[in-house]
Amino acid sequence: MKAVGRQIKLWREAAGLRQAEFGAAIRYSEEMVSSVERGRRVPKPEFLDAADEVLGAGGKIAAMKGDVAEARYPKKVRDLAKLEAESVELGSYVNTVVHGLLQTEEYARALFGLRRPAYEEDELERLVAARMARQSLFERRPAPLLTVVQEEAALRRPVGGKMVLRRQLEHLLEFGKLRHVEIQVMPTNAEEHAGLAGSLQLLKLKDGSTLGHDEVQLTSRVISDPREVQILEMRYGMIRAQALTPRESLAFIEKVRDET
Repeated sequence: MKAVGRQIKLWREAAGLRQAEFGAAIRYSEEMVSSVERGRRVPKPEFLDAADEVLGAGGKIAAMKGDVAEARYPKKVRDLAKLEAESVELGSYVNTVVHGLLQTEEYARALFGLRRPAYEEDELERLVAARMARQSLFERRPAPLLTVVQEEAALRRPVGGKMVLRRQLEHLLEFGKLRHVEIQVMPTNAEEHAGLAGSLQLLKLKDGSTLGHDEVQLTSRVISDPREVQILEMRYGMIRAQALTPRESLAFIEKVRDET
């Protein structure tokens, strides 16, 4: 990101523009231009396109969009995003928060804002942008099948406040109507629950292989051992069988939304 920032600064100075003038020309603030040039903020594709045009770079700045898109992700997120991009099916049981691929931007921002020790503002925005960028996999055709089992408690926890939660629940209802998305709820009063060991994720790749992914506290790891993946598949199958059906779950989410 520092290398990208230096290039933009060199092009700007060669054009004889101050940061404020350049920012006005591309419709971004002087503070944003300064942060990008210092490598502190990740420029969006629109920023690079506008900079390329205003500075007459002939595509040399716009050509960095692919590299910048990858740099938007922290490494552990980047690795997971690559696996998601190669997946034809993703299955997850989530017990503490709403699944990342189904989060609204304001819910994600509130969630990252709760982290301790606290993130710097630039890092927080970078993480939010990365989480939102991961959701672009649903624009793929054919889109991957996503099945998610959400713990009831995660649907009731007012992360960011009641209105943020309400909009998040409405977002889940919209996604739950898509043919390639199935959302199920695990009620708190369920007597049988195969997922009490924690959240889990399964990724079925285009080559026919299956991987697991586990993230807890300071640890994020990909699980490739066939024996461990088999256990996760067994547990996930039982979790889905024990949860409410997709239709029952949407009705349950509507009920929670109306109570919020």
